[in-house]
Amino acid sequence: MSSYTPKTDLWIERSRLAGMLVGCVCYGVLLLLTVQSCVALMHQPRHGGKAAGHRLILLSYVVITFALITTSVAANAKYTGMIWIDLRDAPDGPLGLIENEMNYPINVLALSCGHVAEWFMQALLLHRCFVLWNWARCVTIPLITLFLVMIGLSIRIQMQASTGIAFYNLDVEPAYLCIQVGLNVIYTVLVVYILLDMRKKMKALVAQFDSSIYDTVVLMVVESAMAYSVFAILFIVAFALHLDGITTLCFLSISQFQAISQLFIILRVATGRAYTHEYWLSRAAAPHTTVLFSGTVGTTEGSNDEQSTRPEQNIVRTDSASAKAAEVGVCIA
Repeated sequence: MSSYTPKTDLWIERSRLAGMLVGCVCYGVLLLLTVQSCVALMHQPRHGGKAAGHRLILLSYVVITFALITTSVAANAKYTGMIWIDLRDAPDGPLGLIENEMNYPINVLALSCGHVAEWFMQALLLHRCFVLWNWARCVTIPLITLFLVMIGLSIRIQMQASTGIAFYNLDVEPAYLCIQVGLNVIYTVLVVYILLDMRKKMKALVAQFDSSIYDTVVLMVVESAMAYSVFAILFIVAFALHLDGITTLCFLSISQFQAISQLFIILRVATGRAYTHEYWLSRAAAPHTTVLFSGTVGTTEGSNDEQSTRPEQNIVRTDSASAKAAEVGVCIA
């Protein structure tokens, strides 16, 4: 009596289980940040304006991306259980189920939800960048083109996956990941450049301006992008070198990593742990008072028209700087 022994690769099987555990830990962090962000965004701000108007949009973004990632994680968790419980007697064993996971619609659902969530996250990044650059065509046209190419590749991957092709054989996946990382790097460079340029102009306009405000925002943007970029680059290298175990480990957590990096900025701005709309106005308004009093000291009833109008001109110029600083605090969220 002969018995068939399915092929095994304990490294890939352990990677699937470990990747699911890491993904669930990341999902727990994402859940915590999502609840905190929703509470902060639903809190009525002291002042109206753009900051208050953006809260509903950001709240919708947080809820939609969380729902999509929840569906993706739930589908991956369900299939992980199927590998060792429901389908444990499959002819090819756990390894065959891992390698041919796209034969099961639940995994196509997980992949699709993860990709759509990434569309929303990339769209938020691009919107921040476009606002800071005042919708300049030299910035919007190339980035929108890359964004549309990324969506096209994503749809192509989902179409291939629906045919049952093994995930490790999706030839479009590396290009899709490279464009995603490229968009994040380009976004970070453009935002950092425009913030540093605005800091330079503010210091030239207001001698006593505290440039640490811009430095803090730049650091926040770089920190949020760094963790995801490093993790995604590891995913790309592993996929290109056919390191299936590391690829499986990264694949089950990458969407959560990207969502967490986005929520860090939203949460810090919404809770006032970053430089918010009101803080920018109050800090930038300080030179406004100095200019006002320095220009009016010594002014008498007999002062001429030129002396009386000079402070007004200085105030208008400083107000413009205050509004520019406040705009950064609003759109960076």
